[in-house]
Amino acid sequence: MKQIPFLGWKNCIQLSNSQIELVVTADVGPRIIHFGFVGDKNVFATFPDQLGRTGDAEWHSYGGHRFWLAPEIVPRTYYPDNHPVTVEDHGSFVRFIAPVETATRMQKTIDIALDPNAAKVTVTHTVQNLNPWTVELAPWALTVMAPDGTAVLPLPPTGSHPENLLPSGNLTTWAYTNLSDPRWTWGEQFVLLRQDPTATAPVKIGNNNVAGWLGYVRDGRFFLKQFAPHDPHATYPDRNSSTELYTDASILELETLAPLVQLEPGATISHTETWQLFADVYIPQNDADVIEHLLPKIMK
Repeated sequence: MKQIPFLGWKNCIQLSNSQIELVVTADVGPRIIHFGFVGDKNVFATFPDQLGRTGDAEWHSYGGHRFWLAPEIVPRTYYPDNHPVTVEDHGSFVRFIAPVETATRMQKTIDIALDPNAAKVTVTHTVQNLNPWTVELAPWALTVMAPDGTAVLPLPPTGSHPENLLPSGNLTTWAYTNLSDPRWTWGEQFVLLRQDPTATAPVKIGNNNVAGWLGYVRDGRFFLKQFAPHDPHATYPDRNSSTELYTDASILELETLAPLVQLEPGATISHTETWQLFADVYIPQNDADVIEHLLPKIMK
C-alpha cells in the first residue's frame, strides 16, 4: 500500500501484490479507478475528460468501480461525490470512507482486502443511514469495463416440462433495451453481451443471478466478480434483479445488487464482491466456449 499521484489526482492509494495492482482515488469518490496485472493495462474504463477533477457540483462517473444505492432515482443516485475521502489502513484491509452526503444523509464506505498472493481482491460496500427516518434502499456495485470485451451472464439452471411448471428466472428490460441488437448472444445457459464502440444506442438487462457470478473477457484477460447468489426469499430492485448488464458505445458495466432493505436510522447494510483476474483466456462466442474456457476457472 502506498500513496501515489495518478491520472491527474494528487492523492490515490495503490494496493498491489506479486500478481495484481489496483488504484483507488482519495481526492474524490472513492473509485477503484485501476485494476489489472502488475505493470499491465487497466481492465476498467476511464473517462479522460473527467480524470483529475475535484470539487465539481455535478456528478461524474470517472470510470472504474463505484458504489451506488438502488433504486436509481434522480437526484439521490447522482449525488456528486467529488470531495476527498478518509483512508484507514486496518492491516488486512484498507477502508475508504466518503463524506456524509449532505442531500441524502447517507455515508458510504468501501473496504478493500487484497489477497496476499493470488490475483484476488474482496470489496465490501457499506452504507449507513444518518437520517432520523427509515429509508428503503439496496447497495449497488457497478464496475465500468474497458471497451471491446464480452460480458458473460449465467442463466438459472434449465429443466424439463412438465416436471418444472413454475418459472425459475426473470429477465428485466429497460425502455431502451433492444433484444434483437447484434451485440447479444442468447444461449441456453448463458447470455453474452459484446461491447461495441460503433454502437448507436445503449442496451441493458437484469436477472435473478442464482449462480453468483458475472464475467468479462477482453484481450485475453478474464475479470470475474463473485457475490452472494440471488436469495429467492428476498426482494431486489429493478423488478427483482440481482445483476445487471449495461453497455453503450464507450463502456460495459457489470452491476450487482443486494436485496432491498428498510434501513433504520443509524443502521448499516453491506454488500460484498470478490474479484479475480485470469490471463490468456479465450473470448467466448457461445455456451460451449464459456463451459470450456471459463467455468473451470470459476469452479476452481
